[in-house]
Amino acid sequence: MGADRIAQAFAACAKEGRAAFVGYLMADDPTPDISLGNIQALAAAGADVIELGAPFTDPMADGVAIQKAAQRALAAGGSLSGTLEIARRFRIVNTSTPLIVMGYANPIHRMGFSEFARRAAEAGVDGVITVDLPPEEDAPLRTELARNGLAVIRLATPTTTEGRMARVADGAAGFVYYVSVAGVTGAGVGAEADIAAGVNRARKASNLPVAVGFGVRTPDQAAVFARIADGVVVGSALVEEVRAAVESGQPESSVNRISVVAEALSNAISSARTLRSVH
Repeated sequence: MGADRIAQAFAACAKEGRAAFVGYLMADDPTPDISLGNIQALAAAGADVIELGAPFTDPMADGVAIQKAAQRALAAGGSLSGTLEIARRFRIVNTSTPLIVMGYANPIHRMGFSEFARRAAEAGVDGVITVDLPPEEDAPLRTELARNGLAVIRLATPTTTEGRMARVADGAAGFVYYVSVAGVTGAGVGAEADIAAGVNRARKASNLPVAVGFGVRTPDQAAVFARIADGVVVGSALVEEVRAAVESGQPESSVNRISVVAEALSNAISSARTLRSVH
């Protein structure tokens, strides 16, 4: 289904009068099997869209939590191929939740754009975020993804001007990922008014849903952005539950930990607009 599955998920949330909960986890962290269980738990706890990180040795856009997740995944034998295998296994039991592969250009280039796009589509992936590949450089990958029905999801930031936003929107599909701060993942969040203005610029330029991420850690923070944007992305807070489980000596407990945190985030995002209207 590709981009269509993403559009349907955001449309369903909009019809319900709420933002979408977009949850991020690193593939193969801490092992392939536990990783799959974590992703399934995330979907069951209310995630409307799942971003699946592809482990990479130099994740320059990510903060410490996700960097360490990538290290754990690589130590467990994780790779881009492994990420696609987890996507394939997830899709066998879940045909409705959109899956986004989020990663870096180097592993995709090494696999080959055509090969990656074909294998991603076969695995049931719906879209791709390549954080270090700007619009001016992504045409070869974008062409192959489009040929296989996959969405190219682009990033916008607080420093993205109106003119630049039009370039970001050109060829994008699925949704626009609005980065709340000019920094790495988990680095904090920007001012609410500034983010609202940026989200509006992205909507105007793209006519796509806009999801806000980077630095959203708590249900209260998620609720704030659920009132502003069409989706809220949470990653580091979920990844930290995997780290805590590993450090406790019970890595399999990450499934329950993620369920608890994801459910709290889902409830906050789902009720955010209703609570505001009541008050």
